[in-house]
Amino acid sequence: MLKNPATKYQPAEQFYFPKRTWVNKTIEKAPSWLSTDLRDGNQSLFNPMSIDTKLKFYNELIRVGFKEIEVGFPAASEIDFKFVRKLIEENRIPDEVTIMVMTQARKDLIQKTVEAVKGCKQVIVHIYNATAKPWREIVFGMTKTEVLELIDTHVKYFKSLTDNIPSTKWIFQYSPETFSSTEPEFALDACNTAIRAWETSDTRPIIINLPSTVENTTPNVFADKIEWMSNNLDCRHNVILSVHPHNDRGTGIATAELALLAGAERIEGCLFGNGERCGNLDLATIALNLYTHGINPELDFSNINKIAKIVEECTQLPIHPRHPYVGDLVFTAFSGSHQDAIKKGFTYQQAQELWTVPYLPIDPADLGRTYESIIRVNSQSGKGGISYIMENNYGITMPRRMQIEFSSIVQNHADTSEMEISPDEIWRLFNQTYLDKPEKSLKYISHSFTDTGAIGIKLEVNGKEILVSGTGNGTMEAAVAALGNYLEIISYEEKSISSGTSAEAITMIECRSGSHGTSKFGVAKHQDIVTASIMALINATERLGLVTKIL
Repeated sequence: MLKNPATKYQPAEQFYFPKRTWVNKTIEKAPSWLSTDLRDGNQSLFNPMSIDTKLKFYNELIRVGFKEIEVGFPAASEIDFKFVRKLIEENRIPDEVTIMVMTQARKDLIQKTVEAVKGCKQVIVHIYNATAKPWREIVFGMTKTEVLELIDTHVKYFKSLTDNIPSTKWIFQYSPETFSSTEPEFALDACNTAIRAWETSDTRPIIINLPSTVENTTPNVFADKIEWMSNNLDCRHNVILSVHPHNDRGTGIATAELALLAGAERIEGCLFGNGERCGNLDLATIALNLYTHGINPELDFSNINKIAKIVEECTQLPIHPRHPYVGDLVFTAFSGSHQDAIKKGFTYQQAQELWTVPYLPIDPADLGRTYESIIRVNSQSGKGGISYIMENNYGITMPRRMQIEFSSIVQNHADTSEMEISPDEIWRLFNQTYLDKPEKSLKYISHSFTDTGAIGIKLEVNGKEILVSGTGNGTMEAAVAALGNYLEIISYEEKSISSGTSAEAITMIECRSGSHGTSKFGVAKHQDIVTASIMALINATERLGLVTKIL
């Protein structure tokens, strides 16, 4: 039991905004994206990235399609300073991409930041300071008035430096760094102070970035704050309203999505949610959430496995196997009912325009993922998953009653092994059950037909070669007669499982011994369909325990 939750912690914050409209809106287009993998993501690593590693990550972010990339804190890190200079001096910033650098509201840091980006064609400079009461009073010992004076002084100082460098297009971003914990009215005062100090206008827009620095409310409260801020900011039509959600409560995605409804136009985060504490907003997840609703996220995740590999290499952090969209197991079903629904969904999907496969909100192929691991088999699996693997991996489509029969064989094996059963292992079980049973007591050798319609079948029975014969209306009736008329054929299916001159056919015959006996399937493969049918009948005879009767 948790200790004293009612007395130790603050009650949930409430922000009453009766004029909210976001609840009746839907997201209709992608926001502007900024990746902060090279800054927020990097500062949360056990071993921060080297310049070469950052460059590898940076190149992948460009390939994915990010137009804004935060590349570091050059005034606080020599590696970041050198990395920024490398990008500029080696002309590594495409014309359509804008890098962003950040700094605290300190004159010495602002000056070094401007020095770091000298010669850049276009750059976003992000200046931030803490505004929330615990930070104001405990960390910095400042009053509200002093905080506002700090903002005004440092934004004006940055403006004075950059006004003298017209060769660079300067884009200013301001963040009340602790927005989520700041009284909304004071957060508005801080942002409006920055807007005025920058002399925001049609030709001097500003990015106002509102972070959930530490998530401390439900997403709807954050959305109310965003809409209230959007409604009350000065020069709103010249403000790009941005959010920077963290994931302390595990609701970073919901926070960002509701913020978009509430007026946010830009989102900052990391590719797969890396960052301090519980991480930054996961950009891949929110982008692909949009994609599943028919909205182009304007980011390219068509080879998500490659992106994941690069991110893991650069950060030295593993991606969870159940991570949305990219985890190794997110498109994998072990549950029998899920497997059956997915298998039926794929069959149905072939003739449909919209993606409607149960349990798969997105087509794995759109992300460069294959269908090979969608269905995997363990003790929780059923006939649908097993038949899917047999069909997709080996081209064998089993009749429904055979699916039931074979799934019980696989299930028994899974229960015994207490492990996942691989496709190779499923094929081995199929092969030894139906096609090439070890220590087989009844084996087909050859067959021939007479002019009178009789069939002669040469068999090996317990190592002894014999010839049996029979007549009937058709090959299968004659073969049943040759085997002693102990079998009744219930169902018969034949299919081609390959193409070309050496194509093989597979025959699956369900038989039973007597009108009330238990049925079993006999299966055989051969280039000649008649031969395959006779071999399948012989295999069914053995599986039904009728070998001694033939002798």
